[in-house]
Amino acid sequence: MTQTDTTAIRHADILIVGGGLSGTMLAVQLLRLPGRRKILVIEPRAELGRGEAYSAVELGHTLNGNAARMSVDPDNADDLTQWLTDHIAGGGWPESDQQHVPVSELFPPRGLFGVYVQQRLAEAQQVGAQHGSTVEHVRAEVIDVQASSDSVLLTLSDGQKLQGVFAVLATGMFPAARTPQKESSGLNAAALDPWDVAAMRQLDPQSTVLIIGSGLTMVDAVVSLEQAGHRGPIEVFSRHGLLPHVRRQPPAWVDFLAEDHSIRTPRQLLRELRRHCRDAIAQGIDWQAPLDTVRVHIGRLWNQASDVQRRQFVRHVRPWWESHHHRSPPLSAELVERLHRAGRLRIHAASYKGLEPASGEGVNIRIRPRGEAETRVVQGAALINSSGIEYDWRRVARPLPQQLLARGLVRPGPLALGIAAEVDGAVLDEEGRVSPRLFAMGPPLRGMWWESTAVTDVALQAKALAARLVR
Repeated sequence: MTQTDTTAIRHADILIVGGGLSGTMLAVQLLRLPGRRKILVIEPRAELGRGEAYSAVELGHTLNGNAARMSVDPDNADDLTQWLTDHIAGGGWPESDQQHVPVSELFPPRGLFGVYVQQRLAEAQQVGAQHGSTVEHVRAEVIDVQASSDSVLLTLSDGQKLQGVFAVLATGMFPAARTPQKESSGLNAAALDPWDVAAMRQLDPQSTVLIIGSGLTMVDAVVSLEQAGHRGPIEVFSRHGLLPHVRRQPPAWVDFLAEDHSIRTPRQLLRELRRHCRDAIAQGIDWQAPLDTVRVHIGRLWNQASDVQRRQFVRHVRPWWESHHHRSPPLSAELVERLHRAGRLRIHAASYKGLEPASGEGVNIRIRPRGEAETRVVQGAALINSSGIEYDWRRVARPLPQQLLARGLVRPGPLALGIAAEVDGAVLDEEGRVSPRLFAMGPPLRGMWWESTAVTDVALQAKALAARLVR
């Protein structure tokens, strides 16, 4: 580490880079552990616990999992259900179309989920205060990292420098719609934010809106348009033209992966999963029941697969896996289906090839329909980028990923998904050496575990990493 004026440096035991769900859950777990420690969470947003996903303020933007699946407490699967029960009893949730179902089956608004996370942080702060531990929100962006054998130094966008015994990269997700790209197509500059209802209210309600991508971000964009009062055509373009299935509440199914340890590759998994889904359907049981047993085993199966097997999965299976596994909340799915039936929303299997000059207002895009060689131009009044998450840090034009890669402190993870790390989250540098001071958790570990973004994934990682950092 280079010499720096130490009088200008603030010191802490643990520096957490990112204050969304991942960083906040790590802080919660650290505060709950015995011992006196100072924790700094560096997050440019005004609030901790929200990040990209839970900063949504519209009631229509709900979780895509029911309350029983979304606890932030790895030791209590009913934690969110219990919190919601108390919250609803106290009049904290306005009237909802969902409230005729059991609390455990509710799909809460994402903004409300953020409140839940913040309350759990406040409670953990009270526990931490009993043994002298503190957490402080430093509102800035980390733009550089330097690491040595005994500490980590962070440089912030406001000029501050923070030094800690450990630093954790809890940067969360980089949504394609909000992330500058090193090789920019100009898409984001021309596109509306999928969650910006206020901007959508400025559109002609009868105008045509073009959407790139057909996953869960597209579902959110359609909800945003509906709440903005848009009533015109919506044209959706994605390479495979697949929509997320609706998430239902299937009955329990045997955990066949726990019983059969011979299943080790993605191909074996898919073959056995299809068999169980056929068996379920034959018995009159929802095919989602066998699929829901797979989640807890994905990390193990992905981690032990070869790079060849992983590439085969990403290239040939990923679109169908995403549409079946990352399912849409019921109310949002009902809206998409209603608009689709009415002919207002159309799904096209086509690749986005770039922007085209437009005369006057509006936007033109060039697309290539699936299975065709020729491209064509499509016109619309507005464009929304709903192409999902950018996991390849080499493509992200943000200071922190660029500096970490330039300094050789991190290297791309398997298949360039996120960054490489050990099982305990210790980051690997460009030479493959294990960092003694720099760790990662959550979405940056996508390449290590494939599924590393769900609430339950993050909660388990937070508990394990907190124990590792204080041992």
